[in-house]
Amino acid sequence: MVAVASVVVAVGAATGMMSALADGRGAEAAKPGVSPAPRLERSAVAPTAVKSASPTPSSPRTVVPSPTRTEKKRETTTAPAGGLYRFPGSQVLDWVHAHPGDPRTSLIESRIADEPAAVWFSDPTTATIASQVRAVTSPAAAQGRVPVLVAYAIPGRDCGGASQGGAPDLAAYDGWIDAFTAGLGSGEVVVILEPDSIALSDCLSDAQRAARFAALARAGRVLKSADPKARVYYDAGHSGWHPAGEQAALLKQAGAASADSSDGIFSNVSNFQTTSDETAYDRAVLTDLGGPPGLGAVIDTSRNGNGAPADGQWCDPAGRGIGRTPTLGTGEARIDAYLWVKLPGESDGCKGAAGTFSPSYAYDLASS
Repeated sequence: MVAVASVVVAVGAATGMMSALADGRGAEAAKPGVSPAPRLERSAVAPTAVKSASPTPSSPRTVVPSPTRTEKKRETTTAPAGGLYRFPGSQVLDWVHAHPGDPRTSLIESRIADEPAAVWFSDPTTATIASQVRAVTSPAAAQGRVPVLVAYAIPGRDCGGASQGGAPDLAAYDGWIDAFTAGLGSGEVVVILEPDSIALSDCLSDAQRAARFAALARAGRVLKSADPKARVYYDAGHSGWHPAGEQAALLKQAGAASADSSDGIFSNVSNFQTTSDETAYDRAVLTDLGGPPGLGAVIDTSRNGNGAPADGQWCDPAGRGIGRTPTLGTGEARIDAYLWVKLPGESDGCKGAAGTFSPSYAYDLASS
């Protein structure tokens, strides 16, 4: 990635996000361990590039005023959880349970730990991924709730950055996706398919990019064929990165415009762009993408309550706040959900090791 086009990158302990815990009960007892979303967000392309492509005049480097307390309450409590599943094995819940007497616990629990968030799967081991996925989808189905799963094992992940890794090659990735689908079951599930795999693909040659996009298109088809109730969303970066038309062209190559493989796009994963900016950007991407009219977008609102830092800081920046409550009912045309894909409090690498839970950072986000 060239220096002038700062980008979103995934960083941190990519291995070990999901692990099968052997306890003598066999593969069916395998369950996810901690599930950090180890992603750092750099700021965006030059504002002029975004302005030229977006229907809104917003700039990713514009100072975003801090909302008042009344505005914050509206930002975070406008909608209920909307049937989303809260996985009980998150790092924040583990911390809350282990620190009942900490003066920060009550606020972190009520504003972060009690909310449903995504579960990341980054271990490319094919033999264990089905049981790991099933350990999330089965209890979610039993509760009549919708889990959010992040598939994160594409070869060449993070363009060789701090979260480099993934499957050894695309053939292995195809097998991993096949195994992943075996754990989906038949209930409703949201799949966030490979953050950064499309927006951050500049490091690939034309042939490598075409092969990756073909693998992503196949992944969507396999996921939706295995579970017709699965909703699969593709990487649209965020409103401060690529122009909408440029991102839509890439998404089309990856199968995101086909109803056989896609339900639409996701944006702002681990970033801080405002919900209003993301809404306008996502609608512009969807318009340029074409495809069936039912395609929609999901927005990561986990840390965008105060918008993006004016100085472009991306590593656990101060002054950020949690955003809208996760929900599948946004009331906004073509916006299918607000989700917490990156769990607030899991560090970008400055407040602690990347992907690990930082109670001080969580408290700051919950308080701001």
